Amino acid sequence: PYEEFVYYADTLHSPYGNKPEEIVRSLSVKVAEFLTLMGIKSLVVACNTATSVAINEIRKMCPFPVIGMEPALKPAVELGLSGKILVMATPLTLKSKKFNELVHHYKHRAEIVPVPCDGLVEIIERKHSCRQEVKEYLSHLFSLVNKVDISAIVLGCTHYVLIKKEILHVLGENIAVIDGNWGTARHLRTVLQNKCLLNSAIAEKPHIPLKVRVRFYISGVEREERILQCKQLLQHEGILCE
Repeated sequence: PYEEFVYYADTLHSPYGNKPEEIVRSLSVKVAEFLTLMGIKSLVVACNTATSVAINEIRKMCPFPVIGMEPALKPAVELGLSGKILVMATPLTLKSKKFNELVHHYKHRAEIVPVPCDGLVEIIERKHSCRQEVKEYLSHLFSLVNKVDISAIVLGCTHYVLIKKEILHVLGENIAVIDGNWGTARHLRTVLQNKCLLNSAIAEKPHIPLKVRVRFYISGVEREERILQCKQLLQHEGILCE
């Protein structure tokens, strides 16, 4: 809870999920280079698509731990439920070698159904999009799916957590919805602890539940507005923002 974070959002080139693999790899490496110059001690590639195509190149160039994100198939499989596991992700993530190796590893334990969500990130990020638009997209996406057969759904894109309520509205409240966010955070903490990099300083302001400082860098237009939105969201959680 005492770490400082540098957050970079490449909104100029978003979304990554429908771009050619080599373009996403190049963009991801450039962002990693920029963050390295900030003097960071670890890097989280908080994007399933960027992880799936660029994590190896990023790890080769960074002299510090690099944590990636991938669809949380393991916890979904370990629930031991009898139905199908749907994986919502961008087309590029689902086509990647890394994801298909993951599916191959668990396919003997569960029926895994990839669900490409082309265009969903754009709807979520659109300034004037509404919940009804999201629900209509999801209704069409799952129109051919027998909802009775589904036991869990894996959110294979960090954007999709923002529409979890809409997903449950369309598929039903009894379906387990799983994302890799907490698992990634726990993994980062473990890595920092093992390498003696974890900041355990005493909080200067005990009344603030989380003494975290975050610096924001955002590419593209409307940067100030987006940064303000991020700060407002985090400050409600007692997180200090610069």
